[in-house]
Amino acid sequence: TDYGSSLTVSLPAALQPHQPFQIIVRYTTADGPAIWWLDPELTYGNTKPFVFTQGHSVCNRSFFPCFDTPAVKCTYSATVKAPAGIQVLMSATQSTYLEEEGVYQFHMEYPVPAYLVALVAGDLIHADIGPRSRVWAEPCLLPTAISKLSGIVERWLTAAESLYGPYIWGRYDIVFLPPSFPIVAMENPCLTFIISSILESDEFLIIDVIHEVAHSWFGNAVTNATWEEMWLSEGLATYAQRRITTETYGAAFTCLETAFRLDALHRQMKLLGEDNPVSKLQVKLEPGVNPSNLMNLFTYEKGYCFVYYLSQLCGDPRHFDSFLRAYIEKYKFTSVVAQDLLDSFLNFFPELKEQCVESKAGLEFERWLNATGPPLAEPDLSQGSSLTRPVETLFKLWTTEPLDSVAAASSADLTKWRTFQTVLFLDRLLDGSPLPHEVIKKLSECYSSQLDSMNAEIRIRWLQIVVRNDYYPDLYKVRRFLENQMSRMYTIPLYEDLCTGTLKSFALEIFYQTQNQLHPNLRKTIQQILSQGLNPLPTIDTTAVTTDTPAMVLEDKVSEATNGAISLRDVNVSA
Repeated sequence: TDYGSSLTVSLPAALQPHQPFQIIVRYTTADGPAIWWLDPELTYGNTKPFVFTQGHSVCNRSFFPCFDTPAVKCTYSATVKAPAGIQVLMSATQSTYLEEEGVYQFHMEYPVPAYLVALVAGDLIHADIGPRSRVWAEPCLLPTAISKLSGIVERWLTAAESLYGPYIWGRYDIVFLPPSFPIVAMENPCLTFIISSILESDEFLIIDVIHEVAHSWFGNAVTNATWEEMWLSEGLATYAQRRITTETYGAAFTCLETAFRLDALHRQMKLLGEDNPVSKLQVKLEPGVNPSNLMNLFTYEKGYCFVYYLSQLCGDPRHFDSFLRAYIEKYKFTSVVAQDLLDSFLNFFPELKEQCVESKAGLEFERWLNATGPPLAEPDLSQGSSLTRPVETLFKLWTTEPLDSVAAASSADLTKWRTFQTVLFLDRLLDGSPLPHEVIKKLSECYSSQLDSMNAEIRIRWLQIVVRNDYYPDLYKVRRFLENQMSRMYTIPLYEDLCTGTLKSFALEIFYQTQNQLHPNLRKTIQQILSQGLNPLPTIDTTAVTTDTPAMVLEDKVSEATNGAISLRDVNVSA
């Protein structure tokens, strides 16, 4: 992959040390990995084009000339000209609009790393949802966004401030992007980017936005100086996110969400192997490797477990909150390495330093950072047992032989469960797939119609169970789901599962019928999945493929070769 080339500027020999100077670079940017252009058909409104940027982690070098490393921070200003009717937003603290000229001017007054410079433009309107927050979305989505977030974002910000000190960025606005947005959310300062698809899944929306709120302190104010230590942003932000959710929604909910994520971590561990170097918190970044390839659940959840362990050494999480407030105050607007955090921790708690907690056998700080495998210690989640125990009970009833389907069906009403309970249950069924035919048949009879009316996070998991068990009576629901989805997070996992088993011809058929509604980048990714072990896929005129095309027509284009790729369901994370 081409990650660009360096621009070297020779300074005048007469320039004195520390003497200010100005460099002007005139450039034109072509299509690059940071810049996503969308035709109107790829938006919800289908009326105006749309563009957004995604700089994390080393993409913004294709947007503008920059020191594309988190170790370097600077302020920035930008002037953007746009056609009438197109709203432009940037991750900036100040903005003005000169209507006669169609020019927007932006300024970020605080130093930020290059990857946090972000732009979005399209048919966007806004509504205030709090004293320092507004939500931006396409007109058809705005009422939903308001109903989901009005009033509660300020509650989250206030809770975060009570834990970690003042919110330093002024405004906290949110913009909902079309389903082509390649990740779930991005913590651009002053303006969180989030995929619109998540709006229908209330609990995931809550967690994802609170996670981005937490990044305002951990990641944006204090940043990892190297991509080899991304856990310094993601692990700390995940810890802060869970402290905020505990304050606002209670410990039981936080423990349930944590159990769901740790389940996913162990699933990823099983897929990658315990000795895989990407499971280290301090990952060695080889030359030419995109740091985004190292974004995985270890960055988040193993990092979180280490931070949680540090908090437990203090005896009371409120003492650790005090330390994190001091840490933010000391390092805000700078970039740090792990040793900065750990030295600050031991200096803040001299009694722990005297006890040599950093060298405790089996839990050495150095081992936390550089050992492969699972976390050395995990949090006590017993406060969530009222929510997790019913999941464990139901799963056991469905997987214990001989099956007592009457007892299993009557033991729980999924319509009354929280989303995280249902996805935890379905994920565990996925882990156990393929299931005996009798089990999948009875599961479908009990739950399939219920799950049809639930959110996409739940539905996609049931459909993956359908695919992994070759349960043909419900395959039409897989087709219907993929015909109405344009998001990576809801298409890639199903295509991966379809192509791993015996249903590749079915996947090809759906893809040929729907590819025109997908962003070119997503289309290319799905083509790669479909092409595993095959000759390159031909370009097919989708207008010639009708919905009643028999699957056997495509049979000669597929082989029985299995795809050993790791499912995105197991690794998908929000930034």
